[in-house]
Amino acid sequence: MDRTVNLQKQPFTNTLHAIVLAFPVALYPSAWLADIAYYNTAVIQWTNFASWLIAGADLFAGILLLFAVLGLFFGHARHARGRGLLYLIVVAAMFVTGVVNAFHHARDGWHSVGMTGLVLSAVCTVLALIAAVIAYGSIEQREERP
Repeated sequence: MDRTVNLQKQPFTNTLHAIVLAFPVALYPSAWLADIAYYNTAVIQWTNFASWLIAGADLFAGILLLFAVLGLFFGHARHARGRGLLYLIVVAAMFVTGVVNAFHHARDGWHSVGMTGLVLSAVCTVLALIAAVIAYGSIEQREERP
């Protein structure tokens, strides 16, 4: 007799963690869009706007990194070590890339964004979305038992 058991992956973070994660998920793509607008129009206000968006995203990414480290050892993620460690690596990469991006945007003049700023903002955006999928994604697994 074949039995199918459905296992559902549950989020391993708490509600406050979700609220903090929402900021990088919203601010990094917004900064990327501001970089695209600056690259297309050369209106300097877009780079100022992107710099502030990146600074806000970095602030919350740092708090998120702290939550990820604590969660790996004391929170729900301790029961899902592989997933928790992957999440920690992605959040750390997002934070480091965001800080480098902030330093790049702090440059003076027309070189404050350029192609490097666009790429760094895109990488931050992708890493933030990957972190959200790892933390709150639900993948159904099917296990067949004889």
